[in-house]
Amino acid sequence: MITSAFGKWRAPLRAAVAGVLALGSALGFASGLRAEARRTSQEQDSPEILFEAPSPTSPQLIHDGRALFLHNCSHCHGIDATGDEGPDLHGLEVSDRYIANTIRRGIKGEMPSFARTLDRDALSQLTAYLRSLPEDS
Repeated sequence: MITSAFGKWRAPLRAAVAGVLALGSALGFASGLRAEARRTSQEQDSPEILFEAPSPTSPQLIHDGRALFLHNCSHCHGIDATGDEGPDLHGLEVSDRYIANTIRRGIKGEMPSFARTLDRDALSQLTAYLRSLPEDS
């Protein structure tokens, strides 16, 4: 009698277990996709440390940023930052934080990450230099 009662619930129980496993797998896969999208996205997450250039119009920051640009960036963006392999950097209409994070993270398949080569001060200098470029080149 116990066996027949269990047999009655065997198929629905298996279906419920299969459904839970499928849902768990789908959620895990979706979580992995979201993590990959965040890692490769150029959009900035809100919990990131805010980056603000200490003095965006400082002549010294701009001078130092130009030197860094010529050393690290000009081979792709051109000596005058008008673009070559990389895009024209004149008149950027994004935040300083976006610029700094793009330099730090790079762009998958397009631009290398400079996280290991450029520190926060260097990012401030590069951002100040890019902001100093005229809109029309």
